[in-house]
Amino acid sequence: MTLSARHAAAVLLSLAVGLAAVPSMAFAQKPPPPPGHGDGKPPPRPGDGNPPPRRGDGPPPRPGGGGDVHESAPASSGARTIVGEVWVDNWFRLYVNGVPLVEDSVAYKSERSFNAERFRFNADLPMTLAFEFRDFMENETGLEYIGTRRQQMGDGGAIAQFKDAASGKVLAVTSRDWRCLTVQAAPANASCADERKPDVSKANCAPVRATVASDWMAPGFDDSAWPKASLHSARDVGPKGGYDRIDWDRSAKLIWGPDLKKDNILYCRLTVGG
Repeated sequence: MTLSARHAAAVLLSLAVGLAAVPSMAFAQKPPPPPGHGDGKPPPRPGDGNPPPRRGDGPPPRPGGGGDVHESAPASSGARTIVGEVWVDNWFRLYVNGVPLVEDSVAYKSERSFNAERFRFNADLPMTLAFEFRDFMENETGLEYIGTRRQQMGDGGAIAQFKDAASGKVLAVTSRDWRCLTVQAAPANASCADERKPDVSKANCAPVRATVASDWMAPGFDDSAWPKASLHSARDVGPKGGYDRIDWDRSAKLIWGPDLKKDNILYCRLTVGG
């Protein structure tokens, strides 16, 4: 074999050895391109499927929570169509003429239950509006975030308006005209919020409860002995989460019991068009 032939054989042998050393995965098929890169499908958009988790405040808000205005049309009967709008810290149930009509779409035990409600219903005048209002409390002490550094007394507040759907005329708003009875108030003394283990059996943490007839929401119930609603400023209540999404009539006022912090459960009534 000539020198050139030997040189060519050596080159071929070296090439064969090099190819044998290359991993078989080098010849494997490449993975398909991501969606939107050559397969004719658009890339996924933010919000498709499950939304990304939010930092610091738990799961994303559900419909009716956060800063939303939750809209509904509960079943009802009557010649007049009415639009009701309500914001409450923390929760409400509304009766019309003694019959349950609508309640807050965010559960009472939600930590941040700030939202507004708008609902359309039918009724005849006169009609009796009766609200059950509740501020969030973990137990009968009336406190929130018990056992944490945020342990405190809560504070409430509510505002509502009712308009004729056809004309837009205001039929009723929350004001001093409402009668509101505090059904549960606690704690007896603000020092309860400083207790390491607040206990309703202690005098400073004890609640006060009123006895109320079961038909308190009925049109014929006599509420003349109930005190008038107490008015509170937006600065004191600090409304948020849906409150600014409602165009409140100037006559609509924030109401509650006389004590924003201690009054936790209230019953409030008004007869419209009587």
